[in-house]
Amino acid sequence: MIHIELSCTGFSVAIVGNNYAFTLGSRSRNLDMRALMNTVEIDQTLNEWHEEMKALRHDLHSHPELAFQELRTSSLIKNKLTQWNIEVVSAIAITGVVGIIRGQQPGSRAIGLRADMDALPLKEENTFAHASVHENKMHGCGHDGHVLMLLAAARYLATHNDFCGIVYLIFQPAEESGGGARKMMAEGLFELFPMDAVFGMHNWPGLALGHFGIKPGPIMASTNYFHITVKGKGAHAAMPQLSVDPVVAIAQLALALQTVVSRNLNPLSAAVLSITQMNVGNAHNVIPAAGTLVGSVRTLTLDVLDLIEKRVKELSLTISSAFGCEAQVNFVRNDPPTINHADETEFCLGVLKSTFGEDEIHTEIEPSMAAEDFSWMLLEKPGCYIWIGNGALAQPGASHGVVSCALHNSHYDFNDRLIDIGAKYWIQLALAKLPNQ
Repeated sequence: MIHIELSCTGFSVAIVGNNYAFTLGSRSRNLDMRALMNTVEIDQTLNEWHEEMKALRHDLHSHPELAFQELRTSSLIKNKLTQWNIEVVSAIAITGVVGIIRGQQPGSRAIGLRADMDALPLKEENTFAHASVHENKMHGCGHDGHVLMLLAAARYLATHNDFCGIVYLIFQPAEESGGGARKMMAEGLFELFPMDAVFGMHNWPGLALGHFGIKPGPIMASTNYFHITVKGKGAHAAMPQLSVDPVVAIAQLALALQTVVSRNLNPLSAAVLSITQMNVGNAHNVIPAAGTLVGSVRTLTLDVLDLIEKRVKELSLTISSAFGCEAQVNFVRNDPPTINHADETEFCLGVLKSTFGEDEIHTEIEPSMAAEDFSWMLLEKPGCYIWIGNGALAQPGASHGVVSCALHNSHYDFNDRLIDIGAKYWIQLALAKLPNQ
């Protein structure tokens, strides 16, 4: 059923069907009607390809590759894109790949869809047939599945390119470590492939299978660490009066740093400061001359990060000085917070609701204090990063279905049912974002 209302300010069209219910307005950011009426065809096509895509995902899972070593993965991606007559540019950031799908109608508009593809230095403990064949390498974060969701979408869009503009398929290396996003950008990602917006997606254990989490503003935290060296004067443990003891200074500093979040920040500001290493001395009868303190910092905003860095340095210097020691502080900022842009998030929310229904979409999610280097892309381009549910959290060893182990767990596995669901989102987003004129 279609209902049309006209007014002096524009029009609206309401469409109601078995698989969708949505309203379109006259604003350019609203969804294109034609792009969201082909859900049955998309479902049927993806279902026909499912076993083939599943086999490819299992192949990638069996052959995990670490940051900037994704040579086999990159080759598989290039071969498949070429097989589907998709233009390919490779060797960006060593192993990065960009596929280019041009719409039937030329246009200046373009979007980027990004999937990461590296694995973790983790020993896999799964015993299924597609477990890792490489010792201490594992797809424990689901990047093998991210690749397949985007490949399936690419295959569909290559033969259903009834859109105006260009879709860039960004297969990024080294998300886990190594700064793959920044390296691709430094090597001209956005200059070589000019795009109006960029979009990302990550599977999320703890979110119901096939459901989506989306919110404007911060959705993932920044990741940072500090390394503090405290220098004193060593001596015999039986003669402490001859020492300038760094052990006591480091112990006091470790306790004082725990007050930064609890006493210096607004209680409503989210942040984590964790001491993860204390390295002092190596003999029971020697007061060492120096020691180190190492920790991790996560924040959702840069102003909170600025304050934490300031206090870490102040406390390190003053407390060390109070005990007669000297301190050297190295505070390293890695990835910034992943912050979704409001307009693009609203658009993606519309696509999700129209494609999957209101009940599958969760907008009241809490941000995660884990980090994601897609954040660098969102600093340069408007965009939105969403979560796709991999299933409720389960104990290691549980059979897969609607449950999932946590990310970075040695028993984790990407749920193959998400290949079609994630690909469908990518397809509908591209068609809606680049409608024909």
